[in-house]
Amino acid sequence: MSNAASSDTATELTAVRAGHEFDQQALLNFLEANVAGFRGPLAILQFDGGQSNPTFKLTSPSGEYVLRKQPPGELLPSAHQVDREYRIMDALWQTPVPVPKMCALCEDVSVIGTKFYVMELVAGRIFSDILLPGCQREERREMYLDMMRVLAAIHAVDYRAVGLETFGRPGNYYERQISRWTKQYNASKTKHLESMEKLLEWVPAHLPTSDETTIAHGDFRLANMIFHPTEPRIVAVLDWELSTLGHPLADLGYCCMEYNADFYGEVRLRGPDRESLGIPSEEEMVAEYCKASGRKRIEHWKFYVIYNLFRSAAIVQGVYKRGLDGNASSQKALEYADECRNRADRAWAMVQEFTG
Repeated sequence: MSNAASSDTATELTAVRAGHEFDQQALLNFLEANVAGFRGPLAILQFDGGQSNPTFKLTSPSGEYVLRKQPPGELLPSAHQVDREYRIMDALWQTPVPVPKMCALCEDVSVIGTKFYVMELVAGRIFSDILLPGCQREERREMYLDMMRVLAAIHAVDYRAVGLETFGRPGNYYERQISRWTKQYNASKTKHLESMEKLLEWVPAHLPTSDETTIAHGDFRLANMIFHPTEPRIVAVLDWELSTLGHPLADLGYCCMEYNADFYGEVRLRGPDRESLGIPSEEEMVAEYCKASGRKRIEHWKFYVIYNLFRSAAIVQGVYKRGLDGNASSQKALEYADECRNRADRAWAMVQEFTG
């Protein structure tokens, strides 16, 4: 789900992987015709990250770029909408939200086989490890708190003023999202999970009364940030595939999931290392977001975390199913076999704590 637009050494590059090849000459022709100042020849490598839309680094005499495309194979309905990613980042370019500069969108699938877009490469640091190895204690704290400031900046954007009034439907966000992920979960289900079946009933029955509408990123987490090469601040937010007009606290709950659950069998933000490393607590993160967004407090906070564990369980099940079908953008997809159960089990445990 994370993707790179950075020259960070932590982001691995490989040759274009088998099954992801496309007509490179056709791409070169498109770039020369549609990207201002672009000059060939073109060298292409693939980022070894991103379980959804394959991502490539393009190097040419005119500069370095990043290409994001839909994956090969049959696609689930409403998934892999790279045109939406392009549209929202292009709209946010003139706002305080840090995003890469968009260069070109191609919706003609005859060029390289799928829709794709090209953006400028942003130099900086991307961290796949949420404990931020190699960073200083105080730097870690500022990097995490800056995520809350940037998230508040995203939610503060007047979506109408930047031309995104048709980017989603205001209101009823959770109803629509729950319907979407229920359908996608059922379409990719490989076994019966009791906790997931219970969540399919509990989550829509406990919706918040607040119905405010903002831009919602949909995948706001550390791995989707590019940090300044030497400073503890964010210079670009990536991976807007799941963005829409939605409820801001869904983003916040998503960002705080790992304070409440252990993913991939690893104890991370729930473990004893968090405080010694200088990483803020969940309470500090929520307080920083409230401060940056002008909120006094958040009612029924744990609902937003439970909802996101349910949602992410449905997402990782889809990733795993694409891996089984052979059309995931990374071989790591097959490692997600138990992750849907893990997230659903933890969410249901939180429900019992929440209501018990």
